[in-house]
Amino acid sequence: MKENGGLVISLDFELNWGIHDVFTKGEYDENIRGVREVIPRLLKLFKRYEIHATWATVGFLYAKNKQELLTALPKEYPTYHRTELSPYPTIETIGENEESDCYHYGASLIKQIEQTPYQEIGTHTFSHYYCLEPGQTVRQFQADIASAMTIAKQHGHHVQSIVFPRNQVNEDYLRICKKVKIRTYRGNESHWMYTPRKFNKGLHLNRLLKCGDSYLNLSGHHVYKLQNLEMEPLVNIPSSAFLRPYHPNLQWLEPLRFKRIINSMRKAAKEKAIYHLWWHPHNMGKNTDQNFEMLERILEEYVKLQQSEQFTSYSMGEVADLVEEMNASTSCVTRQQLVLEGNV
Repeated sequence: MKENGGLVISLDFELNWGIHDVFTKGEYDENIRGVREVIPRLLKLFKRYEIHATWATVGFLYAKNKQELLTALPKEYPTYHRTELSPYPTIETIGENEESDCYHYGASLIKQIEQTPYQEIGTHTFSHYYCLEPGQTVRQFQADIASAMTIAKQHGHHVQSIVFPRNQVNEDYLRICKKVKIRTYRGNESHWMYTPRKFNKGLHLNRLLKCGDSYLNLSGHHVYKLQNLEMEPLVNIPSSAFLRPYHPNLQWLEPLRFKRIINSMRKAAKEKAIYHLWWHPHNMGKNTDQNFEMLERILEEYVKLQQSEQFTSYSMGEVADLVEEMNASTSCVTRQQLVLEGNV
């Protein structure tokens, strides 16, 4: 087993299905359209720096056309108390295919990801399902995740990793994921401000604190030793940080944003721990050049740490492999000790 630390990158790939309940119609269109430029550019950058990444993909995006999407729908839909959270009514109004509707289809982008070395395609559930919202049920989640796995398999993908939309980790649903052969998920940082909760629009204290945490170390470094990762029912690879997008009004804070990430990455490399960075492709759909400038600076720092500390790039699935390998090795050593001591 490798004894060096590593950088894990996961991306929540959702297009309009992830924000339909947050923004009014047209308000976020520039960001969503920008994903058509962002993903090829990300893949080119990842290839250059040999970055292994996990793309947690909403199942709806696989459909090449409206009929394929309708055919893939689960038998049960989530019955959220807040009906505006459900994406299913939106299906009636979307275009017929990716050529006519770049906001709701992503098959060509998934194909580009699939064809790029070191990229893992995971799931972001089928419908961008909210696991902590009142009204939805266990059976509805089971139906959703089954549809997500089915459509991924139909396109040749063996899904091993899940990222829960809005980071709403529902502990009761982890065993359901295990039953469909998912092995790992992205958990939340171990700090009260990152405790999973139902979603509320608008500014509030917790959101402001998390924003501040992207610039100043308010909650800790959030780096993780492999041997300390939870293994059951799934391997938990918690987030270390959200790569917050560039904002012109906060340009003067960019050095702090960079320093916040780099200091934690360096700590992970020195301590042979995991640093898990995540974002959405649509976060980079506006102010794209500035966002890529920041990302490339981060990847340049990663290369330095790779050279000095053997810091390695991993997908979520690869970290799960390492954890299971470590556990198997530990179990083998323990058994050998018991044999030598005459206890077996």
